[in-house]
Amino acid sequence: MRNNDPGAGQGKSDDEQWDDFVKSVAMEEEAHRRASEPPPKRVWPRNAALAVGAAALTVLGIEVTQPSGDTTAPAAQTSAPVTAAPAAAESTGAAPTGRTASNAPAAAGRPQIPLDQVFPAEVKAADGTVYTKVGSATLASCTEPDSVGPRLIALIKASKGCLGEQIALYKDPQNNQFNLALFTMEDPVDTVHLVTQLSMEFEDFEVGAQAPPPASGLPVLPADSGMVQAFSGAGRAMLATLGQWSDGRGTDRQQLVDRLTPLQTAVGKTVFAYESQR
Repeated sequence: MRNNDPGAGQGKSDDEQWDDFVKSVAMEEEAHRRASEPPPKRVWPRNAALAVGAAALTVLGIEVTQPSGDTTAPAAQTSAPVTAAPAAAESTGAAPTGRTASNAPAAAGRPQIPLDQVFPAEVKAADGTVYTKVGSATLASCTEPDSVGPRLIALIKASKGCLGEQIALYKDPQNNQFNLALFTMEDPVDTVHLVTQLSMEFEDFEVGAQAPPPASGLPVLPADSGMVQAFSGAGRAMLATLGQWSDGRGTDRQQLVDRLTPLQTAVGKTVFAYESQR
């Protein structure tokens, strides 16, 4: 808004007052231009393995757990799970409780968990819901640019190393889609760091959602479909889970979180058990 107060320019020369007027008009024009522009959108390429499609992140929760290791090592209390969403998103309610992390992993030196062990054909959650696997794959690296965003790639490259990334797509009886991506790091400290860093930018998502293969019968949801996302960590492994309604709607997000959580919990328990082995 231009300042039309006749006393505002007192003490200034005519040229200075004219410069102020020009600057004020330019600022107004720039504000109107920005207001008329559509918000920026991230464009993701397709994943060669299962085809990745982007969707706006609407909610994010984190949980980091570590298997018990050397009890003499200093323990680091993990951050409590957090939820965050744009103003239009619904509240996610209570988040799971974080646990104490140990700096000494029991699984040090062990390869990543076998693909079929962490992502079986079916996952039966504690509430009785059965999630059916649509597909799974082990990617060539943890930094595939068509499945991982540039920020996460940079974080992984700055770490002590990543053993591999494993991905899977599940559906529930209502054909809602659930994507999982498991990153097995060399050092569990990096797992905590990744989960913490990713949770700080809740409007950004760095793990792509997998589009279902044609034979699955599931629709390829559009890029503006509603999505919920959560991160958890166990030992060296970071698990990213994403959920989408079968019709891609952006409403009822709390209910979608409730559908996603049992699958995340069940797979997380398998990862925790593997990372806890000696």
